[in-house]
Amino acid sequence: MIGQKTINSFFLPISKKRTSEEEIETGENAEHHVGPGKKLKPSGNESQVISSTTALSPELLDRIEKNRKAALDKLSATKAPDGFGESWRKGLAPEFGKPYFKNLMSFVDAERKQHTVYPPPQHVFTWTQMCDIQDVKVVVLGQDPYHGPNQAHGLCFSVQRPVPPPPSLVNMYKELASDIEGFKHPGHGDLTGWAKQGVLLLNAVLTVRAHQPNSHKEKGWETFTDAVVQWLSSNLEGLVFMLWGAYAQKKGAAIDRKRHHVLHAVHPSPLSAHRGYFGCKHFSKTNELLKTSGKEPVDWKAL
Repeated sequence: MIGQKTINSFFLPISKKRTSEEEIETGENAEHHVGPGKKLKPSGNESQVISSTTALSPELLDRIEKNRKAALDKLSATKAPDGFGESWRKGLAPEFGKPYFKNLMSFVDAERKQHTVYPPPQHVFTWTQMCDIQDVKVVVLGQDPYHGPNQAHGLCFSVQRPVPPPPSLVNMYKELASDIEGFKHPGHGDLTGWAKQGVLLLNAVLTVRAHQPNSHKEKGWETFTDAVVQWLSSNLEGLVFMLWGAYAQKKGAAIDRKRHHVLHAVHPSPLSAHRGYFGCKHFSKTNELLKTSGKEPVDWKAL
């Protein structure tokens, strides 16, 4: 009998206290494979051992966290639209899986199949490609992309060369000439030089049907760009927000004024520029505020 008991002991289940690090890390601890096609669920005691993080070494916990982050990055990469900058994709990853964003992408795709839509797909997210999200230091909020050929390229107020600068941008150049010593009209309307220095030129709506202003209004873009502004407000310090016109000021209402600087003026449009945009000196004020935050001022002449 003693010999039989000894023999039977070879066929008893593996000790419940034995749980491999690999099972804990990969999540396979919920089941033990006991043979091809067969699985045995752990007992209550075994679950307690497995779920207890106090038994895990710091090295294993660190590895689990790295694996978790890698999985999230991979997931956000599959959901992010084409042309999205890496750091922006990581920062805004939670938005891509939300129903409103999926519906928005479907809407824009359908619009492109039936109409001409600006800017072209490769330029919708130009603003995420100019600098890392952590390097933004100035934010200019626009409203709707230009709706003419070869104008919009993903930066508000900016147009592609050789398209002449639109009237609002012309007025911005006039203010710059009176505010920034040595500034001269660059002869074009491409503001990429600012964007690369950390000036985020963000429209509230990022696409538009050709020759139909505001045609993509209230389709979901506003929710997305609100999330962009909120991320910047919550995660960075000492930014300067230049809010021109009632629309931009309403969109920027939630900015944390204790963490950031906010400048208000009327819109530079010919309809309103003479009512307070000219003479606002926002460009020189922005540089002074950046200096107080320990940030490099913008070279507004670098266009």
